[in-house]
Amino acid sequence: MGEKPHALVTGASSGIGAAIVERLLHDGWRVTGISRRPGAFDHPAFEHLSLDLSEVDTIANAVTGIAPTALVHGAGLLRVGQLGSLDHDDGAAMWRLHVEAAERLANTLAPRLPQGGRIVFIGSRTASGAPGRGQYAATKAALVALARSWAMELAPRGVTVNVVAPAATETPMLNDPSRANVAPKLPPIGRYIRSDEVAHAVAFLLSAQAAAITGQQLIICGGSSL
Repeated sequence: MGEKPHALVTGASSGIGAAIVERLLHDGWRVTGISRRPGAFDHPAFEHLSLDLSEVDTIANAVTGIAPTALVHGAGLLRVGQLGSLDHDDGAAMWRLHVEAAERLANTLAPRLPQGGRIVFIGSRTASGAPGRGQYAATKAALVALARSWAMELAPRGVTVNVVAPAATETPMLNDPSRANVAPKLPPIGRYIRSDEVAHAVAFLLSAQAAAITGQQLIICGGSSL
């Protein structure tokens, strides 16, 4: 048997990131999970890398020895605020974690990805705009622009770059007290998106069957975008 494919997954300790780790381990991947806190994974194919991605200058050195088959950037932070009372530190923190961390990771790892490698960013349905979430939405929209740009650059190597963008998802972020004034919207299907549904979509985009899909944003919204 050939060597297992290897995915580097950020935000691996909880929420969507943890669901992606679980899905990939189930599918036979070797996974390196990045998070500040260790996840609850006791699996021979899982390795944890403790790293605070908000400290962007440390990222390149931290992943120097890693040459994965796929990069999945799932680490996320939500801070809300209406225009006129925006917290600029919150905006900068979201930009660092969502966009600049993605840039640092991809810049370091993309040259090491094999022919047919994969990059997936976890975006958000709000990338098209959402009241009270302007700063957050802007960072997620930036991920789409990065994905499309890098998809063009990497296509000759068969490396795909895509964004999976869920609506409100059942994760700890959904109940974050910091969003008290901007409540999540229940999708028309009558429930929130599940983390495992997002993870299944990511697993598909990492598969050989998705080799012709690149530069795209897959929105998982339960009808919220209709």
